[in-house]
Amino acid sequence: MTTPFLSIVIPAHNEESRLPRTLGQIFTFLEKQSYPFEVIIVENGSSDRTLELAREFISRYPSLRVLHEERPGKGNAVRRGVLEALGEYRFICDADLSMPIEEVQKFLPPLLNDFDLAIASREAPGAVRYNEPSYRHLGGRAINLAIRLLILPGLNDTQCGFKCFRAETAQALFSQQTLLGWSFDIELLYLARRKHLRIKEIPVQWYFDADSKVNAVRDALRMIGDIFRIHINAWRGRYDLNP
Repeated sequence: MTTPFLSIVIPAHNEESRLPRTLGQIFTFLEKQSYPFEVIIVENGSSDRTLELAREFISRYPSLRVLHEERPGKGNAVRRGVLEALGEYRFICDADLSMPIEEVQKFLPPLLNDFDLAIASREAPGAVRYNEPSYRHLGGRAINLAIRLLILPGLNDTQCGFKCFRAETAQALFSQQTLLGWSFDIELLYLARRKHLRIKEIPVQWYFDADSKVNAVRDALRMIGDIFRIHINAWRGRYDLNP
């Protein structure tokens, strides 16, 4: 079996309405590329037909794998998908596809080299946001300010859901991941900083989705709690248990 150059991992919780369009766009793009690829959907905790629908697409797309994870949590779904992926580069992709899939080329050689992980940024020079209400933008910037002050100085947008990891980087970071909810990105980036890995912020085009599942107040409070959990884990030496 040829090792995929790119693995795209899609966490999917109650995504039956968005999944068909998203898969269609992703495979239309990937099938035009010269490199081998795979797409992995990780369904977990859905109460709709996400799992059944995803499995129906396997016959249409031979490079599609569908995993079912019993335990809830976006971070849990992403962790399983990334660790089971086979690609040299492993790209996390939100099911809403708020970043056009064509942007993935910015995260890969030959356009990007000398990196260990690359994160999509809606704030880096050259990034463009479309249709985002001002209150959501201001709320997001307030959350990012808290993240920069409390744990990740210098990173302008840690919470955009599109991130790319080299295979060896993915193994090193996700094997130490402890947070299984929305804040898993922060923990991974914190671990990357501890390991002195090369992090690149990539400016992207990003489209606001009115059906977003993010609850600004609830998720911000959870995130702050999780930041303190990360610091406690570090103080207790939990992140020193693995190389």
